[in-house]
Amino acid sequence: MKKLVFTVLMIVPGLALSIDKTLSAAEIIELLSGNTAVGTWIDHEYRQYFNEDGQTIYAQQGQRSSLGRWRVNRERNHYESWWERSDWGAGFSITVKDGVYYWVSSTGTTEPQAFDLLKGSQLLFDE
Repeated sequence: MKKLVFTVLMIVPGLALSIDKTLSAAEIIELLSGNTAVGTWIDHEYRQYFNEDGQTIYAQQGQRSSLGRWRVNRERNHYESWWERSDWGAGFSITVKDGVYYWVSSTGTTEPQAFDLLKGSQLLFDE
């Protein structure tokens, strides 16, 4: 019986780690403000810095960076962005699963995209 209880206790914490947590608007602001997201968006590596004043810079290696704006929709708990050639997008929620952050499209047009977060502005790619 002790072995069964120990096994169950070992499994339950593992299950808790696999549960998705969707960040609130306040958590998204705290996470992104002054930091850089790093990941692969569909088929290209990117880095995106989120300035605390609402400006954002999106960079891809070997490409010209894009300057935009970012905000958080407090009613929907979504990150939203604006770029020179588009209006404010439909937005993304941010979830955490097993300690990994994911952009989750509010329109379902893309699969959730994993990303890491670096402190401060870190837009330079390693050579």
